[in-house]
Amino acid sequence: MAARDETAAPLTFERAVEVLRWWRDADVDLPLDEIPHDRFAEFAAQPAPVRPVARRPADAERASEPPIRLEKPAPSRPIAATGVDEAARSAREIAAAANSLDELRAALEKFDGCALKATATRLVFSDGAPQTPIMLIGEAPGGEEDRVGRPFVGRAGQLLDRMLHSIGLDRSQVYIANCVPWRPPGNRTPTPQEAQICLPFIRRQIELSNPRLMVCLGASALSTLLGGRDGISRARGQWRTYESDDGGSIPALPMFHPAYLLRQSSAKRWAWADLRKLSKAIAAGYRPV
Repeated sequence: MAARDETAAPLTFERAVEVLRWWRDADVDLPLDEIPHDRFAEFAAQPAPVRPVARRPADAERASEPPIRLEKPAPSRPIAATGVDEAARSAREIAAAANSLDELRAALEKFDGCALKATATRLVFSDGAPQTPIMLIGEAPGGEEDRVGRPFVGRAGQLLDRMLHSIGLDRSQVYIANCVPWRPPGNRTPTPQEAQICLPFIRRQIELSNPRLMVCLGASALSTLLGGRDGISRARGQWRTYESDDGGSIPALPMFHPAYLLRQSSAKRWAWADLRKLSKAIAAGYRPV
């Protein structure tokens, strides 16, 4: 016989109730006693008890409601012209009327068709020297660019300056802009709708600057200006052709955005290879080689 545990707490009424509740929750509903019982005969002699299912008031209310009928949705219809279409149309008209970069900048200052203008601090139009042979185009301004009003002045801009310096260039020898001239909240990527609205302005900016070579920095600039389904990892380092509205064409080189290089330092070797391609094109009279 096992020795009695003298340290065990006495069985109080509360503990007894707790034990009974534990057995009940374990679906033990019959006690054991010293007399054997034929449980099969007992259960065969009487029908099994039916336990009522408790229903919450909300369930009872739902039971009285008519059943929900799921109807097949109507086929989608073509969407009519949206506010994005109207804003893009207005942007095309305003951009086409600008006969100089100064006029284009002034037109952008007055343009209210892009919602990003309401959340940005200021317009970030350009930096560098217009009408130089090389134009670099990024995605959109960041926080520091939004504060200063010039593109590529933050950490990514400092890296861009070092990249240009590595092939003998500085900002006085290039023209720099962004596809979207207002900072998206939180430095997020511009939406396709925002890029569509601003596209006429950057296209007119390219046309008025008239570069001989273009560099598209990052995936957003690549897709906005050059199109295609290739991502920046596959497209970088391969010369493409930018088609302007006046029928002309400009050789364009996609490259990783400097902000991406700050996050992925291993990609800097590919950026260096692309910079060498740009340098060779400059040495060959601004012709891709």
